[in-house]
Amino acid sequence: MRFRHRARAWAAAVLALAAVPRAAAQLPHAGPSDTLVPAAEAGPGVEDDGADCAVADTGSPASESRLPDPFRKLDGTRISTAADWRCRRAEIRELAERHVYGQKPARPDSVTGSVSRTGITVRVTHQGRSASFSAGLELPAGTGPFPAVVVLGGMGADTATIKNSGAAVISLDPYALGKEGTPRGTKQGAFYSLYGSSSSTGLLMAWSWGVSRVIDVIEQSDGGVLRADATGVTGCSRFGKGAFVAGAFDQRIALTMPIESGSGGTGIFRGIPGESGAQPLSSAYSEQPWLGDAFGSFTGNPAALPVDTHEIVGMVAPRGLLVMENPHIDWLGARSGSVAALGGAEVYKALGAGGNISYWSDVRDGTHCAARPEWRTPLQQNIQKFLLRSGGSSGVFRVSPAKSGDLAAWRDWQTPDLTGTGTTTGGTGGSTGGTGGSTGGDSGGGTGGGPGTPGDGCTASYRTVNSWSGGLQGEVTVRNDGTGALDGWSVGMTLAAGQSLGSVWNGVATGTGQTVTVRNASWNGAVPPGASASFGFTVTGGSPTAPHTFTCTGS
Repeated sequence: MRFRHRARAWAAAVLALAAVPRAAAQLPHAGPSDTLVPAAEAGPGVEDDGADCAVADTGSPASESRLPDPFRKLDGTRISTAADWRCRRAEIRELAERHVYGQKPARPDSVTGSVSRTGITVRVTHQGRSASFSAGLELPAGTGPFPAVVVLGGMGADTATIKNSGAAVISLDPYALGKEGTPRGTKQGAFYSLYGSSSSTGLLMAWSWGVSRVIDVIEQSDGGVLRADATGVTGCSRFGKGAFVAGAFDQRIALTMPIESGSGGTGIFRGIPGESGAQPLSSAYSEQPWLGDAFGSFTGNPAALPVDTHEIVGMVAPRGLLVMENPHIDWLGARSGSVAALGGAEVYKALGAGGNISYWSDVRDGTHCAARPEWRTPLQQNIQKFLLRSGGSSGVFRVSPAKSGDLAAWRDWQTPDLTGTGTTTGGTGGSTGGTGGSTGGDSGGGTGGGPGTPGDGCTASYRTVNSWSGGLQGEVTVRNDGTGALDGWSVGMTLAAGQSLGSVWNGVATGTGQTVTVRNASWNGAVPPGASASFGFTVTGGSPTAPHTFTCTGS
């Protein structure tokens, strides 16, 4: 075992926090106020709350075609409490740095700057080297102080909606931090001025580092213009990749909103090679030095990676995450993105924060990086919940049927309940409510006995997670009401006239037309007495009428 490379800077980071003006030091933590994870675990005012965790040197990783278990530590044991997640997250972070993005150094020796009503200046010095950069600032109506969203490269979530929602817009040029069009051995930009042009760290992490330095300056300001506890980040395309990395690697970011990030972004690395038309990993690696140099050895064999992006999605938990994708451009790999979001949502669910993650790829306009009307409401609601803390809407998954991934095909691990309220085994983590339509509650429960020990059986209960014109998202919970363990289960249901089944996760669907059966996935068929499993699905066509006549059969 060894302490992570940032641990040696832990004491310095604590001293640096002590030097922050008292008004900033006493601000509430940046995580969502309603999370079930203890505040100490959410990293209040701390860029990386796991910097003191010991992480094992694992040597050469073993090849694994399915997604790694985000809950299994490097020593082979699984975590069982929310407190365990802090150091498990540190392991994932270390693996992601070592094999995917390159190292994000600890906070530099000195970060200074200023915040005015029109801009932010940043000056960084470290071990005798210095670099400076700046960002523009647009304020919404009102007197402030305001929450703010960092928009990378001028492309991200709709800035008009951000400002109309009450948040400021910080316009940050990623190329000032890490310039594209440079060879890997002679990288340029503020990051590489400090850490060397031959640094093995890729541009995405350099951009992430720059976002963190902007937050440092906001924390040190007098708080008259911007709030230090309410920063979001967004970007589209290559800048969507950067926004995703920034949110994953700085726990002070309360809301992360990557858009159409494509290969090297949110999509699972293991899924990209099998997704028709998606940008190959070798292309994403060579197009620009976005990813760290070490990733080059995995472009032809992502199964050898000891980490994948569903775990990096999980690094954002329990903070706010809104992933927006475009299913109309094959190059963007939206199917692999949906699997990453579904897998990462299992971390949110395990932490009791399932309503803090949203995913939306069900859009009509295929224009790359367009300001889509479908995203306006979820954008407003996420800003209200995580930056203004004035809303309580829950997360929602709107997966395009054209690019819907199947998480069950990619995992053989179960999801623990780290909050201590019972075992969970699946589901997207969304709760009732959401955007774009009406909500629903439990309905359509049905029971059915199965072969086996007399008295064994299961119950299937249904709820509508979200509905909209022409579709809905539902969830079915299968509960073992018998006296013996179930080795498998299946649920029959009837769709309304004109409806068809879209995507299904945590189960395998069979049947056509209105009569559909969903059986357990390979990993969630075993259900002890009194325990439950669940699966989710989308329905398209017809009216948003809930399915009915649920029957559950256990074996």
